[in-house]
Amino acid sequence: MSGNDGISDDSLESLPHGAQIAWGLVKPSTRGPKGELSVDKIVEAAIGIADREGLSAVSMNRVASSLGFTTMSLYRYIKSKDDLLLLMMEAACDLPIPEEPEGAGWRDRLKAYVGLCIEVMRKHGWFTDIPIQGVPITPNNLKLVDWPLRVLRDLPLTDYEKMSTVLLLSGYSRFYGVLMRDMDRAMSAGADPDSFSGEKYGAALRLLMTPERYPDLYPLVERGVYTEDDGNKDEAQDDFSFGLDRILDGIEALLARRSSGEK
Repeated sequence: MSGNDGISDDSLESLPHGAQIAWGLVKPSTRGPKGELSVDKIVEAAIGIADREGLSAVSMNRVASSLGFTTMSLYRYIKSKDDLLLLMMEAACDLPIPEEPEGAGWRDRLKAYVGLCIEVMRKHGWFTDIPIQGVPITPNNLKLVDWPLRVLRDLPLTDYEKMSTVLLLSGYSRFYGVLMRDMDRAMSAGADPDSFSGEKYGAALRLLMTPERYPDLYPLVERGVYTEDDGNKDEAQDDFSFGLDRILDGIEALLARRSSGEK
């Protein structure tokens, strides 16, 4: 039996090898020169390659070469590339949960959560290139589930509704994290900042588009709203905050119905 009553060692064996490593369930390899290679060093090297060159550049062979070891040496510590990717994500999520300002409400606290998730994705552009394989099962990833649940703890939501709220917010952060990551990459490659707002294309689109073909979009292009070249920079929408506030408005409306006795 394990340390938890009713949980057998067999249940721990169901975890991927990478998750077992993350939880400290795997004894470190004692083969090879002591101290020269470790899981942490392998993961750190892999993250360095991914940060510089993208996820496609990461392979067991490439990581081994960067450390001056054979590929087989890595397999003594990490069994597969999938396990390596899992451990890279786990390491990227090793962040201190920020202290919450005194008196902060649940909306501001959830905004802080979304902001930190996006920060991870922008710092490590490869993070969202790794396909989602299932629910988080490693320690640091689970901290990023526990944090928003702590915010929701005393709200009148069922456990399933709390988990659905976390999924909704993490999904929004993933969407926006990918968008901002792509913008960061384009800017690093020398893209024109105005290409993102569309400002430089406004005049051309007004010549090419017609109200017959685009009856609802054309008026926004004509007025310069679509390409943000209408001269009203102060009125330009903060799309990220607008979307996040609408999500939180929906949760707040549900809470209001609950407080009034509605289901």
